[in-house]
Amino acid sequence: MIKKNCLKSTGEKVLIAAAEPTGSRSVFTSSKPDTSRPNWLRVGLAFGASAFLWALLFKQHSSDVREYKARNGLE
Repeated sequence: MIKKNCLKSTGEKVLIAAAEPTGSRSVFTSSKPDTSRPNWLRVGLAFGASAFLWALLFKQHSSDVREYKARNGLE
């Protein structure tokens, strides 16, 4: 007779394996980023892209408001 306690389901094995620290590094990160020296090119590109998108949003909004007022005879 096989004891039921000895048998573990596949899900339990996966959970146990995931919970145990393996001590190995991730394939995708070789080292921690240095926060004392930011990458100014990436920072500039991020802020520049954000500013461009906001400008595009305001321009489109102004255009939509003008069209709304023209269609409804408010101007």
